[in-house]
Amino acid sequence: MQQSENDIHGYKENIIPFIPDGDFYFTKGVEAFQKQKFDVAIKWLRKAIEAAPKNPLYQCQMSIVYTEVGAYQAASQLLNDVLQSTNDAYTDCYYLLANNYAHLGQLNEAKKYAEIYLDKAADGDFREDAEHLLDLMNSDEENDEWEFDEEDELLVYQETIFQHMEKEEWEKAVPLLEEMMSLYPEHKLIKHDYTHALFFSGYTDDAIRMELDALAEEPNSLHCHNNLAIFYYETGRRKEYQTHIKALLNVYPIHEQQKLRTAITLARTGVYDHAYSRFKRLTGQQLKNHLSYYKWYSITAYQLGESSKALLLWKEGCKRHPELANQEGPWRTR
Repeated sequence: MQQSENDIHGYKENIIPFIPDGDFYFTKGVEAFQKQKFDVAIKWLRKAIEAAPKNPLYQCQMSIVYTEVGAYQAASQLLNDVLQSTNDAYTDCYYLLANNYAHLGQLNEAKKYAEIYLDKAADGDFREDAEHLLDLMNSDEENDEWEFDEEDELLVYQETIFQHMEKEEWEKAVPLLEEMMSLYPEHKLIKHDYTHALFFSGYTDDAIRMELDALAEEPNSLHCHNNLAIFYYETGRRKEYQTHIKALLNVYPIHEQQKLRTAITLARTGVYDHAYSRFKRLTGQQLKNHLSYYKWYSITAYQLGESSKALLLWKEGCKRHPELANQEGPWRTR
């Protein structure tokens, strides 16, 4: 028996279209997380947050995924945002923050947030975890194994500054760099990070002057040539830029960190062919902790027509450093 045209139209009008909401994306994200497909989980949870940006549960779950992939700074930023937006009502954030700080080695902060959590949520879901974390720290403190000495504090400064520099959070990096230079004047290399952050904070003339003074004291400094090449390129002073980029093209550093910095300078200033050969020579596993490694290597590959390689590098970079996904991909870069 055939349906009439009116019946068919009536049937179509009764169809309710499925429109995914935040809970749908969140459920998908949790399922991916449970299967340890962290890159997939991040994508679904990002959609959930976009659909319901004020839902603290979505942001907390995203922070947990970030913690799993080692993006502790990104995780802590989300948790602090939740605490601020909920007027400290979402107490689970305090334990999650304690856990992040413990991973970073910032034990005083870890202890502080664990104690705040237990004070605010004595019967909370993470009570046993928080107590266990405190027991670990307290027992180690008794054995003098986790006490902060000058070297520990220096490492905390370096790690925090490194994270801000990698994310180009200059306004956060500058005051920490100034503080570190005051406390540790013997660490002269930190001044080059300071001028870099200062330049991109808008103090271009001061940054250039400081690097020129440093170059006068040490004419062969790769740090000076790297910074000045970028500074002059960004300010359109091509003659001065050429002087410093030529100095870099003739030098092949021994240390992996210096190799990476030179490769990034070449990429940032458009010398893609030389940058590409430098990136390919990099072998240190620790370089994969650098967001900038993936960003500028993928940009370089794309500019030289290696689109597939650029995409693979970008995807791996986003997996290791989820905050990279918030930046424009290599195909949108000059």
